[in-house]
Amino acid sequence: MNRYPRDLHGYGETPPDPRWPDGARIAVQIVLNYEEGGENSILHGDPASEAFLSEIVGAQPWPGQRHANMESIYEYGARAGFWRLHRMLRDLPVTVYGVATALARSPAQVAAMQAAGWEIASHGLKWIEHKDMPEDAERAAMQEAIRLHAEVTGAPPRGWYTGRSSENTLRLAAETGAFAYVADTYADDLPYWVEFGPRTQLIVPYTLDANDMRFATPQGFNSGDQFYAYLRDSFDCLYREGAEGAPKMLSVGLHCRLAGRPGRAEALRRFLDHARSHDGVWFATRLEIAEHWARVHPHRRQERPSEMDRDAFVARYGGVFEHSPWIAERAFDLELGPAHDTAAGLHNALARVFRTAGEDERLAVLTAHPDLAGKLAAARQLTPDSTAEQASAGLDALTDAERSEFTDLNTAYVAKHGFPFIIAVRDHDKPGIMAAFRRRIDNDRQAEFAEACRQVERIAALRLRDMLP
Repeated sequence: MNRYPRDLHGYGETPPDPRWPDGARIAVQIVLNYEEGGENSILHGDPASEAFLSEIVGAQPWPGQRHANMESIYEYGARAGFWRLHRMLRDLPVTVYGVATALARSPAQVAAMQAAGWEIASHGLKWIEHKDMPEDAERAAMQEAIRLHAEVTGAPPRGWYTGRSSENTLRLAAETGAFAYVADTYADDLPYWVEFGPRTQLIVPYTLDANDMRFATPQGFNSGDQFYAYLRDSFDCLYREGAEGAPKMLSVGLHCRLAGRPGRAEALRRFLDHARSHDGVWFATRLEIAEHWARVHPHRRQERPSEMDRDAFVARYGGVFEHSPWIAERAFDLELGPAHDTAAGLHNALARVFRTAGEDERLAVLTAHPDLAGKLAAARQLTPDSTAEQASAGLDALTDAERSEFTDLNTAYVAKHGFPFIIAVRDHDKPGIMAAFRRRIDNDRQAEFAEACRQVERIAALRLRDMLP
């Protein structure tokens, strides 16, 4: 099967109402990444020094050597930055992304996290790249991270975020069955469920934009004012959307060695004051958000056309275009994915086949449609869909005069155009259908052929709405 694995549709135009506690307009979630002591270092058995997210512009790994400057920057995060942020945030719900080996090297900081009631989620075994790590090695590292995390903190982690992840990370995390949520995506403003075979996993997406890491990236923040302005504007946008009836979640990402520096910490303080000055703000840990979402929006498996085999797909959707299963057969061979597991998405795939078919094939689809209120209807020989559609407009309860006029119009229309009059009856009432019939019978054949094809597509769209979300 030609299948595209990425989900570019998500919740679509109308995301679900998260129904945050007490009717909050926004959920604000603060993450403190604790990586100091878990970064790349030959002391930790790595082949080179760290080069990521520091004050050193253009840093490169030093193979086989310690990098004293880099190490001291990370040490600042543990020795000073953590405590500054802890004093500022200890009265708020915070989620720590704790690298297991870093936590093991920082017992005083772990105790302070726990005394503040913070959630400590797992940030992996080590703060290293996983993109080239063999799947079995990443799986083993994940299990060791869980084991060491539980040993150091007294409980296994309920949340997971690798950060420097691989294409396997989400699936491997889901396969453990250990996590209330995984955060290794940036794909939405709300939590969402994913399926990995029989396993279901809640995703609470993270952020790389409302994140102090941009102090250490090209074209990122270069002053506390920029950081504050970006966090404030992000909050204001989502707060306004929440007031308008579509609440969201704002994640704020912090690092001890970055936001823990004085000039950045003050920007964070100003943002917190701004957020606290508004009513209807829910500060929460990621675990609290995940547990709330699981209660309010529990996962329900649904029909997924992109995951069906050919026979099931054609059997299910072969009648969407009247008596024309070949359209579903050809659509099955397109590059389908999660975006086609909705009514609009699958309709697009089926319509692509119909639109690119030859004129004779499209004419065959038109002639497969029954006359409105015709002989097949009278004999109760319509498909269930056609029967329901015609009944919805009252075409199953015509007066003798109405039936006679439909018969005459059907005969004249077919004689002129060579196919039956087609209209999406669910869009109209009986008088509207009759008016369109009288008007369109005078069209030339080319114009009417095009209009009939549009109506066929519309009928298919309405049918799919009854079948898919």
